[in-house]
Amino acid sequence: MTDSDAADDLEEQPPLKEDPLVLERLRKDGEQVLAEVFAVNRERFWHLVTFRMDQRIAARVDADDVLQEAFVAASKRLQHYLRDENYTLFIWLRMIVAQTLVDVHRRHLGTEKRSVGREVSIRGNQYPQTTSVSLAAHLVASQTSVSKSVQRNEMGQSLAAAIEQMSTLDQEAIALRHFEGLSNVEAAQVLGISVTAASNRYVRALSRLKEILEELNLDG
Repeated sequence: MTDSDAADDLEEQPPLKEDPLVLERLRKDGEQVLAEVFAVNRERFWHLVTFRMDQRIAARVDADDVLQEAFVAASKRLQHYLRDENYTLFIWLRMIVAQTLVDVHRRHLGTEKRSVGREVSIRGNQYPQTTSVSLAAHLVASQTSVSKSVQRNEMGQSLAAAIEQMSTLDQEAIALRHFEGLSNVEAAQVLGISVTAASNRYVRALSRLKEILEELNLDG
């Protein structure tokens, strides 16, 4: 990390607040407004789930079921959000979706999940596996030249190990912007860093990822 990066990360990032009109509607007709906002952002939540889901349970857990469970959880916790409005409704819902996915992994993998030790927390956001593993799995899956499952597994492990050398925030910058489709401002809010830092990290991380893919002949 450069001195400039460190300064950007330490720069105060004021919390994004939800539109007062949306908050007023939430207080009057909470579940309907919640359903509307969830529906608008459903595709992005779906990308979060499919990107972060451990491949060991992907074949037996439907992403739509995870989202339905997350919506029910958000409905039950809505009053907590209204008492502590430190995030936009989207960012809060995203955290609920991420936590629901963690809970789903715990139910399906149990002690096996804990023994693997992949469950991680990034700036207060829990994910069921490291971002390097998720990035590697999706990048290798997109390569038609890697056909056999053994080859895919070996390449995935090599790629994950290489990506692991990048900083955690750089990995997350790529995941949030490229795979989850968040805006730079939203990514900064999730990471808890300044908008400038989030933008700089994303550009630099993409460049480093391109180098890694070229080194492993996965740039095509």
